[in-house]
Amino acid sequence: MEGKQTIMRRSALAAVAAIGSASLLVAGCSKADDNNNNPKAAGANAATKGVVNASDKKGGTVTYEMSDVPDSFDPGNTYYAYMYNFSRLYARPLMTFQPAPGEKGNTLVPDLAASKGVSSDGGKTWTYKLRAGLKYQDGTPITSKDVKYAVERSNFARDVLSLGPNYFQQYMQDGDKYKGPYKDKDPKGLSSIETPDDTTIVFHLNRSFQEFDYLVAAPQTAPVPQAKDTGVDYVKHIVSSGSYQFQSYEDGKQAVLVRNKNWDPKTDPLRKQLPDKIVVNLKVNQETIDKDLQSGDATVDLAGAGVQASTQASLINSADGKASTDNTYGGRLVYAALNTKVKPFDNVACRKAVEYAIDKVSVQTAEGGPIRGDIASTVLPPDITGYQKADAYATPGNKGDVAKAKEQLKACGQTTINTNISARSDRQSEVDAATAIISSLKKVGINASLKQYPQGKYFTDYAGVPKFTEQQNIGIIMMQWGADWPSGYGFLQQILNSKAISQSGNTNLSQFQNNDVDAKLAQAIASPDVATRNGLYADIDKIAMDQAVIVPLTYFKVLLYRSPWATNVVSTAAFSGQYDYLNLGTTKK
Repeated sequence: MEGKQTIMRRSALAAVAAIGSASLLVAGCSKADDNNNNPKAAGANAATKGVVNASDKKGGTVTYEMSDVPDSFDPGNTYYAYMYNFSRLYARPLMTFQPAPGEKGNTLVPDLAASKGVSSDGGKTWTYKLRAGLKYQDGTPITSKDVKYAVERSNFARDVLSLGPNYFQQYMQDGDKYKGPYKDKDPKGLSSIETPDDTTIVFHLNRSFQEFDYLVAAPQTAPVPQAKDTGVDYVKHIVSSGSYQFQSYEDGKQAVLVRNKNWDPKTDPLRKQLPDKIVVNLKVNQETIDKDLQSGDATVDLAGAGVQASTQASLINSADGKASTDNTYGGRLVYAALNTKVKPFDNVACRKAVEYAIDKVSVQTAEGGPIRGDIASTVLPPDITGYQKADAYATPGNKGDVAKAKEQLKACGQTTINTNISARSDRQSEVDAATAIISSLKKVGINASLKQYPQGKYFTDYAGVPKFTEQQNIGIIMMQWGADWPSGYGFLQQILNSKAISQSGNTNLSQFQNNDVDAKLAQAIASPDVATRNGLYADIDKIAMDQAVIVPLTYFKVLLYRSPWATNVVSTAAFSGQYDYLNLGTTKK
């Protein structure tokens, strides 16, 4: 998914109190004018320090725009951070993250659940009680069975719903035997998830999992009524458990959400339900999005990837423009995955040749310069627990080393390599970075051709399909990654664990299989001691770099434009520095 920072835990009571007290979060931040005449910007990076334009004012339309399409609006079939963020408007997971600035946004709080999970059996059993009075948009009660079913459909029917992580499949007792609700017609479903009553759900794991509360914060635990599930077509008629529900959905074009009348604020201390309507416009040119944000025709860029290079220049060179931006880390790494199943990158020396060959300064420049990220040398970003500074393939000025690259080519028995490199077509900075890499590689005899694919299908149809990458000779895969939750495990597991490899929707793009890494990940997540876990995460990082399966390019930073008409704007580490979408409102009439 996307990045997070240092683990922060508070009591549920303190977290809810912090949310309820706006004064704790908005000190020093201005409020938006109630009219539409050039509301004053709060200042550069204001949303990284507090909630900007805090307001409980209801009404208006919040408009999201996106240059492509999401992987899916289905909460059980998505794996982009911005959809984890956005889906909470209509799909409430058991736990979620506090709407708060920066690192405070990593604070885990109960959502559908009444409190954090109660663990027993050394962390192998986790029990949750649901809040009282929960209802779907049609007024029917939400039960623990609906949460159980949501987990079953999202994790155990990978041939139908291939997106999202497969943690539950890996860690539930007998998870390797259960075929999912579409094939297994036993009404009891997966036996290791119990629902002794309508408000209790119990998860029985096959090993200790000390960070399980983070796992159930994924939208995969948002309830789905089995009678309303239509598999891959559920996205067309999603049943809301949140403060908003779908009024209309046009695949690839637009989604419109309106207030869920059966949402009860008494059951939900997190959401405000401010705008009358939420509109998501898809396939809008990125430069148009930047203009719409500044004019007030759009409230936020759904993907949260930041403004275009041309817009960036005009904003940071203007005092007024810069005052409306937020530039922050989000626990993300921009990298190139080296595909170990595509020859000759099955040879570690050939992979090391790529590590030495790449001019990272040219990549950083292509992405927009230092404002878009620092040059990287490790898998874990500096704001993820377990990070240890290292540079296994240091080159002069980070500009590559042709001689060392050619030495490694010779060591793997090659003088030239012909391969392909993939990138997402609607992410211009990613395409530009790939182009810079191609230029670097050519200097050492590695000839790479660029293959572009849309981000909405990048993992389901192209880069995330191992057979496709092997058939198309895609040896290098452009990627941006952040933690599923704020720990080394939440960052590393889905990109380096061999058990995370799947035939579609795959995120272990290197197809890296290493018994030592798998064992250390398992040891870490079972350990109750944070220091022990962090030490193991650092070890895993070193192994991955020694094996040269990932080329770290930059520790990603995002430059977001903050609409002066938007209310309750806060940049959160929980969703990679993006704005928290839960309570965005507008003063635009």
